[in-house]
Amino acid sequence: MQEERRLAVLRAIVEDYVATEEPVGSKALVERHGLNVSPATVRNDMAALEDEGYLAQPHTSAGRVPTDKGYRLFVDRLTTVKPMSGAEKRAISTFLDGAVDLDDVVSRSVRLLSQLTRQVAVVQYPTLSRSTVRHVELVALGPERLLVVAILSTGRVEQRVLELDAPIDDAQLADLRSWVGRAATGELISDAVLALGLLAQAPPGPGPVAAVAELLVEAMSDHRSQERLVVGGAANLARYGDSFDSAVRPLLEALEEHVVLLRLLGEASTSGMVTVRIGAEGPIEEFASTSVVTTGYGPHDDALATLGIVGPTRMDYPGTMAAVRAVARYLSRILDEG
Repeated sequence: MQEERRLAVLRAIVEDYVATEEPVGSKALVERHGLNVSPATVRNDMAALEDEGYLAQPHTSAGRVPTDKGYRLFVDRLTTVKPMSGAEKRAISTFLDGAVDLDDVVSRSVRLLSQLTRQVAVVQYPTLSRSTVRHVELVALGPERLLVVAILSTGRVEQRVLELDAPIDDAQLADLRSWVGRAATGELISDAVLALGLLAQAPPGPGPVAAVAELLVEAMSDHRSQERLVVGGAANLARYGDSFDSAVRPLLEALEEHVVLLRLLGEASTSGMVTVRIGAEGPIEEFASTSVVTTGYGPHDDALATLGIVGPTRMDYPGTMAAVRAVARYLSRILDEG
């Protein structure tokens, strides 16, 4: 009973501190949260929570603030990821469904996530090494000119124009399409590149198959090792002016270094699982006043990349976790549907 009450006190302090940015006192807790106990009992609970490292008293006043350990307990035991409302779901769907290509989808996702959470949003582009070739298409632009198109499971479309040494007719084009399609369609990028590379080196098929295979290998290798990120919502950091040196300055510096941001985001193995790293739990010592909320996204619940938010530890964890999960689900659905 006593533990449950203390957890309720901790929850109330976290919620009030996030909302007001002011240390929370016992009288305010009793008035605002209907704890059904006296301020004296609440003070005792606050003292016990402080002794256990869940709260800190920044000044000589009676007000307390959560520590990283307190936030951790709040997230692990007290937070229920609230479902998005019907209106919020429709707004997310409408905003993302209007995207015209992968770049637009990623750009819209970053803007949406930063608006929903009022934090800095980061979206990693889908990693090609874990994606597959959805379709290969060859289109004749003229007797000696081909448009070579590779559509990937990430939603990326790679296009190249190939100048042929000799004219090609419809039957030869169908043969050519069949050869490269069999080598690449449905394969992981790495396997498709290997199979197409073999075709390019020792082509047993129709005339230009080597040239087409070589062009496809080049197209699919262009982005294979790139780890691209899009960042949005840096202006939201203006809300944390009271803790600029400790919380905001390191974040602003991180936004300049995508390698650092990739380390902060971490690796996500499956989409749907939301990860919260608070303060010193993160991989970089300089960001001990930072929390990161992330999840993976990708088609068929296979996380091809990570998205999330980065911000000071004083944040609305339940709302942020819900927004991160919802945007990832819609983004995964878009990739799933191609």
